[in-house]
Amino acid sequence: MTDKSSNAMWGGRFAAGPDAIMEAINASIGFDKRMYAQDIAGSRAHAAMLAATGIITDKDAEAIGEGLLTVLSEIESGNFPFSTALEDIHMNVEARLKDIIGEPAGRLHTARSRNDQVATDFKLWTREQYDAAIQGLEALIGALLTQAEAGVDTVMPGFTHLQVAQPVTWGHHMMAYVEMFGRDISRFKDARARMNESPLGAAALAGTGFDIDRHMTAEALGFDRPAANSLDAVSDRDFALEFLSCSTICAMHLSRFAEELVIWSSAQFRFVALSDRFSTGSSIMPQKKNPDAAELIRAKIGRIMGAMVALFTVMKGLPLAYSKDMQEDKEQVFDAADHLMLALAAMTGMVSDMSANTEELRKAAASGFSTATDLADWLVRELNLPFRDAHHVTGALVALAEAQGCDLPELSLEDMQGVHADITAAVFDVLTVENSVSSRMSYGGTAPAQVRVQIARWKEILS
Repeated sequence: MTDKSSNAMWGGRFAAGPDAIMEAINASIGFDKRMYAQDIAGSRAHAAMLAATGIITDKDAEAIGEGLLTVLSEIESGNFPFSTALEDIHMNVEARLKDIIGEPAGRLHTARSRNDQVATDFKLWTREQYDAAIQGLEALIGALLTQAEAGVDTVMPGFTHLQVAQPVTWGHHMMAYVEMFGRDISRFKDARARMNESPLGAAALAGTGFDIDRHMTAEALGFDRPAANSLDAVSDRDFALEFLSCSTICAMHLSRFAEELVIWSSAQFRFVALSDRFSTGSSIMPQKKNPDAAELIRAKIGRIMGAMVALFTVMKGLPLAYSKDMQEDKEQVFDAADHLMLALAAMTGMVSDMSANTEELRKAAASGFSTATDLADWLVRELNLPFRDAHHVTGALVALAEAQGCDLPELSLEDMQGVHADITAAVFDVLTVENSVSSRMSYGGTAPAQVRVQIARWKEILS
């Protein structure tokens, strides 16, 4: 059985409607209806421009504009009859507009194509996701700044290779993620600025013979300018690819932080306590408190990066200009945007609610010979040893402490002088974790004074 109701859009070219399989593969209304508000905004701007340039009458433009608002109201109230036979959001809106206002609806599509229309709708929708991601990242950075300020003097272990390396502060560790997510904001902002050119008026691929005003529609829709090449305007999906690229890097940062929260909240570490709001229990083990939110955030990189790879693969072999392959561009972006925003919101909630276990953090910071580098630096400064010699002496002292089952500050002065006779009691001043972090006063270092400088800088950036 065929459905001939869809033939109207093709005029007399096709004698029969597509069969059910063709209809199913061709239709996009199941997902592109998410762009209804953008489609209606673009059509209203286009109709106003057509009237301003004398291409259609003011009366027709007014009827179109009011009719489109009626369509918008129907969709938002859930009373709109979406039709698969009409393929996409553009034809669904236009068909309903004709039901409402009659003949003037047929003038709306003058001087445009579904090619520039969908590019415009998709750009408008994606632009909103750029803004939402930036807003979500700013909220997360705000939560991290609160944690950093509260823990600016809290000592914890810094790791390399997940082995204790040197003492740092909780505030410094939180600020490392502020820098990461700050770069994410800059990427989203940079890509947003680059994508903000209007495709509307490029028509099918070559522009139009009508004397339209593309600057007018660009301004009405919040674009900085019209896209300068009609072929590129209808075939460009860089704005979606960049959104997915930025989202993938951001999701990777979220995943790294989530991994640390999973480790830190374990019984073996006990560095942090996550709130009950972002944890779950076990169906069989009553003692369990699982960091499920962090684990799910950790997994989001898979689907977001998968969306990026999928769209790159769709686009990589397409000649200019538009190809129907591009219908496969939206679902990946929709999915990635949804899950990025969910991950950002969940991480912001976890960071806001979590509490640092300062006692466990300090104990861990003092373990694993974490002040060995401070000892080597002291030997260079106070005894004028070349660093390589100081490194060798420190290694010997670490081996001695390890043999005695103690840490460096617990070695006696006599033990130390047995390795190097010129060591004095002053060495013990640099072997506490507090003195270690306080000494790291280089710009960007972990010293509390330097962390406060960075917190103040970021507060100023956000304000």
